[in-house]
Amino acid sequence: MGRMSEFHKVGYFGGTFDPPHLGHEILAREAFCQIGLDAVMWLITPGPPHKNDREITPVQARLDMLELVTGRYEEFFISDVDLRRPPPYYAADTVEIIKSQQPDVDLVYIVGEDSLQDLPDWFEPGRFLSAIDLLVVAPRPGIDSNLAALSEMLPELKKKTVFLSEIMLEISSSLIRKRIQEGNHYDHFLSQEIAQYIEKNQLYLMDKPT
Repeated sequence: MGRMSEFHKVGYFGGTFDPPHLGHEILAREAFCQIGLDAVMWLITPGPPHKNDREITPVQARLDMLELVTGRYEEFFISDVDLRRPPPYYAADTVEIIKSQQPDVDLVYIVGEDSLQDLPDWFEPGRFLSAIDLLVVAPRPGIDSNLAALSEMLPELKKKTVFLSEIMLEISSSLIRKRIQEGNHYDHFLSQEIAQYIEKNQLYLMDKPT
């Protein structure tokens, strides 16, 4: 795809990706196509501050799986910006680092609508919004965001927010982990390579064989 200096508009898709599933792939591809992005950079977070209540799969395993996903698409790349800095890994800090490194590139941040609802509770959300050029939101079933009300708390939000069309997904990494732990079918939520990696490495089992 060329060097970052040749890009004009790049999507940034952050998450724990534990594991990365087909919903993640569809969302990233739809954002790429609908917004007219030059590339989508996947930002893997080593240890999200809001997920301290559960055990996170080691970052190397999550990175291995993400490389399987991004390796199939020319326009997908992995950013190691959070891998190269100490915690805590707040989005506001991450996007400021990215923007300082790429000041001439439009920074398009991709989230699900559930994250949009939670945005006022993020760490310094105003600083996060100031650093990005556009917030692309994927609608989620059962969520009807009141953008006007959210914008009263975050004045920059309304003018920077765009909703993707013709896409509504209800796949979550937590559902996949739960199904694996319960011994239920889960592989149809994942690409074949990811499902095989999980099985080979016995990830997400409650009691791993010794």
